[in-house]
Amino acid sequence: MHAPTDQGLPWHGIRGQAAVFEQFERSLQRDRLASTYLFVGPPGVGKRSTALALARALLCESRKETELTACGVCGACTQVLAGTHPDLEVVCKPADSTSIPLKTFIGDRDNRMREGLCYNLSLKPFRGGRKIAIIDDADYLNPEGANCLLKTLEEPPPRSVLILIGTSPQRQLPTIRSRCQIVRFRPLEETVLADLIQAQGLISDRDAALELARWADGSLQRAIEYSHPAVREFRSRLLSQLAKGDFWSPEFLKELDAFIESAGKEAPPRRKHLRLAIGFALQFYRELLRAMSGAESQRAEAQADEALNSAVAKVQQVGFSDVENIARCIDCCLELLADIDANAHITAVSDVWLDEVTQLAGN
Repeated sequence: MHAPTDQGLPWHGIRGQAAVFEQFERSLQRDRLASTYLFVGPPGVGKRSTALALARALLCESRKETELTACGVCGACTQVLAGTHPDLEVVCKPADSTSIPLKTFIGDRDNRMREGLCYNLSLKPFRGGRKIAIIDDADYLNPEGANCLLKTLEEPPPRSVLILIGTSPQRQLPTIRSRCQIVRFRPLEETVLADLIQAQGLISDRDAALELARWADGSLQRAIEYSHPAVREFRSRLLSQLAKGDFWSPEFLKELDAFIESAGKEAPPRRKHLRLAIGFALQFYRELLRAMSGAESQRAEAQADEALNSAVAKVQQVGFSDVENIARCIDCCLELLADIDANAHITAVSDVWLDEVTQLAGN
């Protein structure tokens, strides 16, 4: 069976997810389109763009029922592109919230079950086609919001499609996960990501774009975050410090504080910078774990970046960590990323992170 390619992909502007397109194309041809999907995969690989492209194709008033190509010019296509189509609703977590508010699904206290996504999805289509809802940031569904969705998932309205977008099935409650058809998105291939990096104007030089693509692990979102020279410089310093196993040096503490403060005074961007720092450490420990498990050849094939290779090699030479402690460092980073998402205090998170990782690395 041949591997899917992007050649002929009708969802313009979406790269690297031809297998997902082919999956939906087969479903339409067999009249087996599901009512609820869960899109999972790394950030910045096209999940939201694909959901919107699928919505546009399904709502297009000129396409054939078994085709997945939107005409792009009919009234429905124009409204989807403008974000004004009455049969398409897109919701996401507010920037200042730790979860998607309950009222998003069932309305506020004065209008319970008379507004919100669940109510809107239950209405007949205004333009006579389908009703489509997209829940971005589905990783941030709280139990109350998830429970409100259950009735809609168990008894989906006729000709409705609900798409949840998250990073992994494990981030969803079992009651939600079991009622969705899971669609997995792969990290973008290095050359595809480099193309997008150049197309976005992040970096013009091809070799530099390829290097940034390797750092970003197949994610355009990460590539955008890493494209700033100050971020790349901090990453190199952090990797060097990780290789030493001593986070509590006064110089590095000042550097970490300065990196967080460079995001500004508002909490959300400061959390984003701390998240970046912990994410860089997570890359390091995962790469170190692969190397210590005998997977060096995989790293060579992937042409991992010089800074990461150098830090990993130094730790292996010194030999002050073992596989169990590295795995615990990974767990620590993941737990603290979850704490950041839950709006934990930035200074408290950074202190706990530095302390625990230093202790583990020194054992």
